[in-house]
Amino acid sequence: MNNQNIIKMGTDHVMNTYARLSFALVRGQGSYVWDADGNKYLDMVAGIAVNNIGHCHPKVVEAIREQAGVLLHCSNLYWIEPQVRLAKKITDNSFGSKVFFCNSGAEANEGAIKLARKKSSDKYGPGRHEIIAAVHSFHGRTMGALTATGQEKYHQGFEPLLPGFVHVPYNDLDALEKAVTDKTCAVLLEPLQGEGGVNPAVPEYMKGVRALCDKHDLLFLLDEVQTGLGRTGKLFGYEHYGIIPDVMTLAKGLGGGVPIGALVAGGEAAEVLKPGNHASTFGGNPLATAAAIAALDVIIDEKLPLQAEEKGRYIAKKVEALREKYPIIKGSRGMGLLVGIELAIEGKGIVGECLKNSLIINCVQNYVLRLVPPLNIAYDDIDKGLAIIEEAIAKA
Repeated sequence: MNNQNIIKMGTDHVMNTYARLSFALVRGQGSYVWDADGNKYLDMVAGIAVNNIGHCHPKVVEAIREQAGVLLHCSNLYWIEPQVRLAKKITDNSFGSKVFFCNSGAEANEGAIKLARKKSSDKYGPGRHEIIAAVHSFHGRTMGALTATGQEKYHQGFEPLLPGFVHVPYNDLDALEKAVTDKTCAVLLEPLQGEGGVNPAVPEYMKGVRALCDKHDLLFLLDEVQTGLGRTGKLFGYEHYGIIPDVMTLAKGLGGGVPIGALVAGGEAAEVLKPGNHASTFGGNPLATAAAIAALDVIIDEKLPLQAEEKGRYIAKKVEALREKYPIIKGSRGMGLLVGIELAIEGKGIVGECLKNSLIINCVQNYVLRLVPPLNIAYDDIDKGLAIIEEAIAKA
């Protein structure tokens, strides 16, 4: 099938929930993808920070092939060896002591919300259930995660949303403290707001939130769906701030391209959920966890967080040089290889111009070009991508 065939069939039979580009991707390798007509693209979106180790990494492919011939799925009525091994690998490399597995970031955040409310209910009763989240945050599309998301454009048409969520400005500790009441049970934040415009938390804010949660006996929930697994220059985003959350959610880069999410908890929070409180039919199944073990091994063994840190600095330096040439570039921000290039004009046209030159990037909050390439992207490919971006900006 070619692009036209696939698009026609998709238009006829797939729900129209995405503003899709006018081609179908059929193959990927490393930092490159190919469409159904054979066109090759440099992918600096990487599945929206999913393909942290590039497309079709051979170690992940081999792990999937091997596991597929042994056991594809069994329910969580039984112990599952790859799941147990993955949980140990995550806890060995993080603050956590226990892990719950699901299939996506939204599901992981739903689990975090339930865990926070259950812990508070067990200790204080049902009236203490509110969760404070941030304006411009993004936590997922399921109803709990959607309500936690601090962007009204995603809420429209789905009201009434779930009760018990309060939104305050990001990086504003005073506003957060004023929002705490006797009904508050947790604070839910991202270490860096990806969909919200590539906005990193400042260290003083994160440390202040941790202290505030300790003062009021609140759980500190960190959404690391986009920032986790080496993306920011550390294995996990919280490591930049010298703080330990109570709960962390993971997905995206965890499976090397295979759908998997994880709810990671430490201390008392790790012991809250009991049999019957929460579950997932496919969560932590043998295939997904075998793939995730391989992906996490690659991230750790190949020191990809360090690569992300170094390459992120390299991109920031290059963008600063471009900013001096092109006034429509206001600057860059981010952490590691989660990079935002802020523009003085809307970025949609620049994204389209880059696509014409076989580069895939995207734009968030209308004015911020977001680059989230594979962490093992070659420097030559970074230079190639930035040259295409410069050409598009020069035209603009």
